Amino acid sequence: MNLVFVYNADSGVFNTLTDIAHKLFSPETYQCNLCNLTHGYFQAREEWMTFLDDLDADIEFLHRDEYVRLYGKDGEVDVDFPAIFVKNQDELKLWIDNKVINKMSSTDDLMEMIRAALLRNQAGVDDEDDFLNMPV
Repeated sequence: MNLVFVYNADSGVFNTLTDIAHKLFSPETYQCNLCNLTHGYFQAREEWMTFLDDLDADIEFLHRDEYVRLYGKDGEVDVDFPAIFVKNQDELKLWIDNKVINKMSSTDDLMEMIRAALLRNQAGVDDEDDFLNMPV
């Protein structure tokens, strides 16, 4: 299974520094819960990195602007970020949407949802749509 994680943040040094400042000084209004779940102020969380190393999946991480450049149609997208997609060849299918991600309160919530979904996939359950609105 190929997973594509898309952060609700843009790439680049200036944007990264702005995000760090936002997380430090006004964390309650920071708009990327996927960033909060997977990263501290300056680097990826250790438990998240260990989890990724152990996953039986190909993983790609994109910022919002990178997603638009690679997958947007005429610079437009029809999904709200953050989001997680399943990638089959060059086609992306929304797997876990921003509403579900934004309800998560811990890295463990995110890791457990991904583990459960991957187990279902390995068992031959192919319908990723089931995960779009899973309770957290």
